[in-house]
Amino acid sequence: MKHLATIAWMAWGLLATTADAAPVATASSPDGLTKIAIDFDPDGRINYSISRKDQPLIAPSRLGLLLTDGYALVRDFELVGQQTAEGDDRWEQPWGERHYVRDHYRELLTNFRQQSTGRLLSVRFRLFDQGVGFRYEVPSQAGLATLHIADEVTEFDIARPGTAWWQPGGESNRYEYLYNKTPIDGVATAHTPMTMRLDDGTHLAVHEAALVDYASMWLKREQGQKFRAMLSPSSQGPKVSRALPFASPWRTIRIADNAAGLVENDLELNLNEPNKLGDVSWVKPFKYIGIWWEMFLGKSTWASGPQHGATTANARHYIDFAARHGFDHLLIEGWNKGWDGQWWGFGKHVSLTEAYPDFDLKAVIDYGRQKGVQLIGHHETGGNVAHYESQLDAAMALYGKLGVSAIKTGYVADAGGLYAPGDQPGAVRMEWHDGQFMSRHHILVLEAAARYHIAINTHEPIKDTGLRRTYPNWVSREGARGMEYNASTYWQNPPSHEPTLVFTRMLAGPMDYTPGILSLQGLHGDPLPSTLARQLALYVALYSPIQMAADVPEQLAKYPRELDFIRQVPVDWEDSKLIDGAVGEYAVLARKDRHSADWYIGGITDDHKRNVALTFDFLDPAKTYRATIYRDGDDADFKTDTRHHIVIETRRVKRGDQMMIRMAPGGGMALRLHPSR
Repeated sequence: MKHLATIAWMAWGLLATTADAAPVATASSPDGLTKIAIDFDPDGRINYSISRKDQPLIAPSRLGLLLTDGYALVRDFELVGQQTAEGDDRWEQPWGERHYVRDHYRELLTNFRQQSTGRLLSVRFRLFDQGVGFRYEVPSQAGLATLHIADEVTEFDIARPGTAWWQPGGESNRYEYLYNKTPIDGVATAHTPMTMRLDDGTHLAVHEAALVDYASMWLKREQGQKFRAMLSPSSQGPKVSRALPFASPWRTIRIADNAAGLVENDLELNLNEPNKLGDVSWVKPFKYIGIWWEMFLGKSTWASGPQHGATTANARHYIDFAARHGFDHLLIEGWNKGWDGQWWGFGKHVSLTEAYPDFDLKAVIDYGRQKGVQLIGHHETGGNVAHYESQLDAAMALYGKLGVSAIKTGYVADAGGLYAPGDQPGAVRMEWHDGQFMSRHHILVLEAAARYHIAINTHEPIKDTGLRRTYPNWVSREGARGMEYNASTYWQNPPSHEPTLVFTRMLAGPMDYTPGILSLQGLHGDPLPSTLARQLALYVALYSPIQMAADVPEQLAKYPRELDFIRQVPVDWEDSKLIDGAVGEYAVLARKDRHSADWYIGGITDDHKRNVALTFDFLDPAKTYRATIYRDGDDADFKTDTRHHIVIETRRVKRGDQMMIRMAPGGGMALRLHPSR
């Protein structure tokens, strides 16, 4: 059946190709391998198509905008001008997976006029060796001050069969779903990034960049392998309302010959505007612990009462542990009033400036300062964004006065269940986590935080689209199922989840996954689907400039050698490479410390054991390195009591050497490579 389907697909593709109109504009990537062509169908609809190495990737796909108050910008277009440009620059990240990013592209700007209305629409295409981005630009024009967009007709018609990894878009649990693996024509409605591997091994990932003052894009499969952009809903009728002139977010397609090319790719970062905040030397990567996991264990509560976790005494206990073990930040959740009763999806009673009686905010911060430990602030909204915005300035000013340099924000509510300010005082309306309103809101929070030199780590966020380049204080976010799901066997992430994240969610940007559950125990002692070595590997495999040692102090203290690795592993990198891996199966990444000559390797696998041959071609050929290896024991298996079995050993390695390491089912490996004297 698969063979017959492939033949039918090829026949359809041949038929479509022979019917294509002659292109009215073309462009190619700097290496000449990726090409784009623009044409019109007989009704004046704009189509684009993409090929690589003369093989089709995106079959002719439509472009245009549907409006709520006017004739759709879809058909009856003519090309009235085109311009080309080229850029080749190198810019520095203040923090990141790599220190410097090359921005090398060719650009095609196409200008269209709708003959029946006279309205103008431009589409800007930017082609890189690693992919393509394009966006709509609506110029100023007579008789049109504001555009009210009902949806886009942007299409992505995948030209060849393959496999897709995707999570459902538009469902109640936001981005917190396990990823589906299906044929491309088996996708329903998906969030982005959506990753695909074509049958010939070509890898694609469809996403977006620079999501500013616009609704997020979902991908809705129309038929076969054709997807259409579907914008996140709004309570206001139009999904997007923008004054002219404006530009949409970039629609992006990463293109790579293999999995490494998909991961080692800065397409979305390059399509964002440069840093708008000026001097951001105050944004510092860090590692932290927190009064957090103990709530998932049922040991304490966010709410006030006899089991309240966020007490002054407990905070001092955590600060003492952090200071002894080299952690310079502490997250405390539940210190402020508003956690009693049903706060999630409601949030009306949350105060971000008033503490519960058993917590002295200033005393805790002062005590931490004496020990060299900073408090991470916490702004949980319970989904009530209107209430949050009403106290945003006061809450930021409080933390600014107390010297808090980072805040974790939260928006716990079902999708479509966020309270937004209404048109009248006291009135509210309901919005989505990834609609235009929240796109605006997050920038409001970032700008307010920047005034007080505060970094933001967003949970229940809008998806990452590379805006950390423009706002470097947006240091991390959640936006996927994290470690908290492993607290209960009912919700647990299977071992394939993290090797899938590397090639899907992590393409968008940093994730606050919160690894470091060294006890490998959740609620009621439920075993985590992980080996001990895997917990260490996650610090390298899943990137974030802030990393948590998430377990409770008494459990972390039981594993001094592993805790020493967590203390040492950097959170700011000079360079990053995928040295081996396959989507959803396993991933081995190597990263070089930005502040030393050390390299680190982290490898994770699904529920299958693997023998991975490490080659060290990335090392400095003039140096010999002392490799400290944290690997699964020979009998380790995440499904048995051997999950804690770990071997820690040292070897000498140099460039050109090879090393075979076994990863257990649900396991992993971590290496530190330190130059020998």
